[in-house]
Amino acid sequence: MKIEWQGEITSVQPRFRLLRSFDQRHHVYLGYALRVRGSVAGEPGEAWFGVGKVSQQKHQFEVGQTASGQARPVVDPRMESADFYKVSRLAIQCRQGTVGATPPWHGPAPPIETYRERGHRRLFKRTYHSAACSSCIWGARMPVEIVVDQWNPDQKRYRFETFCYGPKSCSRYRAGPTRKVPGRRGMTYEEEDWVDAELTAHRGADD
Repeated sequence: MKIEWQGEITSVQPRFRLLRSFDQRHHVYLGYALRVRGSVAGEPGEAWFGVGKVSQQKHQFEVGQTASGQARPVVDPRMESADFYKVSRLAIQCRQGTVGATPPWHGPAPPIETYRERGHRRLFKRTYHSAACSSCIWGARMPVEIVVDQWNPDQKRYRFETFCYGPKSCSRYRAGPTRKVPGRRGMTYEEEDWVDAELTAHRGADD
């Protein structure tokens, strides 16, 4: 059942899902997530809405715009960074966004291919929420599905992890503790700093 929503866009971020299996990982690129503050299902509040790549290309969503539409609640909240998806009847009431020259960076989110090319670093969850990273186009909160035992793929765990695709020189960035991934027979894989360093080695400090 679809709900009506309308309000101010307070964040536009990549809507990706991370799949982990011990020391292996890969992403599912779903589109973008819009955080909207206003009216959700007839009640005042704030929620995340999942939109596709085509919708972002068409509307160029950015912080500061006001928009409205309809959407469905997600089926499995463990697998989504959005609260609602399958957005329809999109309308932009105000196209003027808010662009900042310092972090958090706003403006239209770049193409998904840009995120993939840049690569991300882990971002401390507390920093994501407290340093305005949750409104930055380079921030991302991803649902994580973990296959604990490759020989028993039905054995899974779920959690959320936060990441940064932004410039490595950002003064607000904090990596936080390393991430640990549970494996079969009680084993644990620790994703150390070199993983992020290698993934973003092609970028300069301000890129």
